[in-house]
Amino acid sequence: MIRSADEMKPVLLQMREDLLVKVDRLKDTQALDGTGYTNHQADDATQAFDQAKDLALRTSSQKQLRLVEDALARFEDNTYGRCDNCGKEIDLARLEAIPYTPLCLACAEAREYRRR
Repeated sequence: MIRSADEMKPVLLQMREDLLVKVDRLKDTQALDGTGYTNHQADDATQAFDQAKDLALRTSSQKQLRLVEDALARFEDNTYGRCDNCGKEIDLARLEAIPYTPLCLACAEAREYRRR
């Protein structure tokens, strides 16, 4: 259990490093060659599925990387741990669960409700 938001910086730095490695590794799997050029439709389908899965993983990882980098920027601005929307402190349990979150739980729930 964390006692302050400042304890999350090393966690975010490690997340950034892990995500950079993951995104770089997934770049190598983006080759689209070969799909549709074999005599076996099942092989083509498997390859197409794998490519779509890799693309989804890469996109998701890049989005999470941006969120982590934004959180690290908030450390530099001394605004980490404060909700971007209402300015209130984000609960430490929420920061521990989602270290890169820019919103408190109430604002995140309100935003999700409006999306529906």
